[in-house]
Amino acid sequence: MSSGQDEDSVSQPDRSVLEQEMVRTAFQKKAVSRLPATDVLDLAIAFFTDRGYRAGKTGRPNQIFVMGGREGGLPRVTGEVAARADVGRPGVTLVTLDSFGERLGPAMEAFYQELRNRRKQAR
Repeated sequence: MSSGQDEDSVSQPDRSVLEQEMVRTAFQKKAVSRLPATDVLDLAIAFFTDRGYRAGKTGRPNQIFVMGGREGGLPRVTGEVAARADVGRPGVTLVTLDSFGERLGPAMEAFYQELRNRRKQAR
């Protein structure tokens, strides 16, 4: 009598291949912003929604999720943006960006550049 494990392992992608793809397409960066944490998160939700991703607040304070469908060899892509207010001194927000995906990584890089451009304009 055969078990269903052999059939399941054939239909499931190789985990090591997925992990390699996640590492290859990963984007992790920290940025500093003069915007309040809530404004940074609202900007991130609008930014990623405009690019076709689902984005919204998580159960954790000052953090949002970004989710998308299949990209490259990955069946699903995810990312998160976290904002910590008043880091170092009042009015400074530390933004942590973390994602993986063939298109999501570059989109997260574009959001990072958007934050940098807004910081330069505020000076």
